Amino acid sequence: MTDLEQPDDPKDTAKLKAVLLVVATVAFVVTPLITQPFTGFDPAQLPVPVDDPPIQPEGYAFSIWGVIYLWLLGSAGYGLFRRDTAQDWDAGRWGLIVSIAIGASWISIALRDPVIATLLIWLMLIGALWALVRAPKRDRAWNALPVGLYAGWLTAASCVALGTVAMGYGLASPAVISWAGLALALAIALPLTRHLRVPTYPIAVGWALLGVVVANAATLPVFAAAAGLGAAVLLWLAVTQARA
Repeated sequence: MTDLEQPDDPKDTAKLKAVLLVVATVAFVVTPLITQPFTGFDPAQLPVPVDDPPIQPEGYAFSIWGVIYLWLLGSAGYGLFRRDTAQDWDAGRWGLIVSIAIGASWISIALRDPVIATLLIWLMLIGALWALVRAPKRDRAWNALPVGLYAGWLTAASCVALGTVAMGYGLASPAVISWAGLALALAIALPLTRHLRVPTYPIAVGWALLGVVVANAATLPVFAAAAGLGAAVLLWLAVTQARA
């Protein structure tokens, strides 16, 4: 058998995936610098405009992206230079590549089309969770923890996007949809937190819910209290898991 007939070397494939992840992550990190800031869908983009949807966190909560971007960039670099051919690191790369590659164009799409952006952010979440489930047990600070923070925020953001679009099409009142969105976020986050045992995942979801509390404390105190209770449970689980 000639060299040309030899099957692909799995190590070469892993190296290529490590390079692709770095490229996708760099594009992802650069995107916010060349697009308009995003802190939620513009109500004017939807048939039934809803100003300040209750399910949407206060604007400051989006600052978590600074940590996510830098940590994912460090993770991709570490994976390329230190773990490029490691099987445990390679196991989740395709999911993360797909998620982050979609994310590189997500803001520009969200500024134009909330419906497509909502579909895409759920795909981003699926890819991130795929990677997180397969994250290696070693090097947690360079893989599982940054991916967990990313996946946790996407869990909350996906539910927020879905709820905002549902309000924008008049499927129910903003209050009803916000309660449903909160329930959906917790229904996803709580079992995944217990299964994954990656404390940054519940920290990110809890951070988003605290933003919901701040946004609604004065206008919808019962809803804000429910979001606060969910955040408290998630953050308590995060502390418990971090100590384990």
